[in-house]
Amino acid sequence: MRPLTSCPSLSLSMLNSIKVIGAGSIGNHLANAGRRLSKSVVLCDIDAAALKRAKSEIYPARYGNWDPEIELVLVNEAPRGSSDLIIIGTPPDSHIDLAMDALEESPKAVLIEKPLTTPSLSGLHELRVCAEERGVAVFVGYDHVVSKSISQVEELVKNSEYGELITLDVDFREHWQGIFGAHPWLAGPEDSYLGYWQRGGGACGEHSHAINMWQHLSHVSHKGRIVKVFAHLDYVTDGKCEYDRICLIQVETETGMKGRIAQDVVTYPVRKEAFMQFDSGAIRWECGGDPRGDVVSHSAFKADPEKILVEKTRPDDFIAELSHIQGVLEAGADSPISLERGLDTMMVIAAAHLSAREGREVEIDYEKSPDPDAITLA
Repeated sequence: MRPLTSCPSLSLSMLNSIKVIGAGSIGNHLANAGRRLSKSVVLCDIDAAALKRAKSEIYPARYGNWDPEIELVLVNEAPRGSSDLIIIGTPPDSHIDLAMDALEESPKAVLIEKPLTTPSLSGLHELRVCAEERGVAVFVGYDHVVSKSISQVEELVKNSEYGELITLDVDFREHWQGIFGAHPWLAGPEDSYLGYWQRGGGACGEHSHAINMWQHLSHVSHKGRIVKVFAHLDYVTDGKCEYDRICLIQVETETGMKGRIAQDVVTYPVRKEAFMQFDSGAIRWECGGDPRGDVVSHSAFKADPEKILVEKTRPDDFIAELSHIQGVLEAGADSPISLERGLDTMMVIAAAHLSAREGREVEIDYEKSPDPDAITLA
């Protein structure tokens, strides 16, 4: 296996100050990434116990010791108007209100953790309009699509002689005990949004990296956006919570390419991969396919695959994400984690739930996005 070492840039000159809202798992990851990039970081939460837990438990357990340069404050005491990047790492049903408030501070950028919001799509139109009016770049935290391993996939797609992409499968199948292992203060899904699909939890929302990855690889291959969705979801209602534990989606793009997306919270060992079948070859991406990092393999038809190891640690994912945002701001370039791409992913999440409830295929009209009326029964 040919190794490709991950060495993200450690310079973020435009983003000197970062405010992270939410001191849970993702907030600690991104606070650490900011400090690894030598930036000023404020980590805030509405709960003083969450701040104490971040300092005494989560951060030192992951990174060796607490970084005293991180300022811990309650949200209502956090500085306003002085942050270059505001990160929202709270439950999905709080994202829109917090993002709208963040835009009032006029930072250079806002990063919202995935999924962008709930399947109701409420408030998305207002968020997009406000971001455009204020000239603030908004990103959504689908960090896998800006990883070094996916860049390797993009290069293979661009330079390979495998012909046209015929179909695409993406799986993010992971028992959510791993999530609760990273959140030991939660007894189970009923203790957070995770156990409520209407709040953005369940397999369709929490593991929507697969939907987003499918969309990204379709864009890279010039196959367009998903316009048709037929989904089967296995809902669990136990008196405490209501969530989908398995989400299986068949999709079709604007160009007619068909494929499959699978997300669940029941699979162990973890299976996170994308498989691209071309006319005369194939490319496979495996997240964590090796203990040292991600694995990308490719081969011509009936030939033995060449495997490329992309070495990384978990903190590298978030360093790469912040480095990507910096690069986009400097170059004024498009981004696969832009608000528009996040909106596209939310349309598919909402469409999947509608399709599962109605037992029918649904269609997405992006001219009406992100209005719920953009999703209709076929």
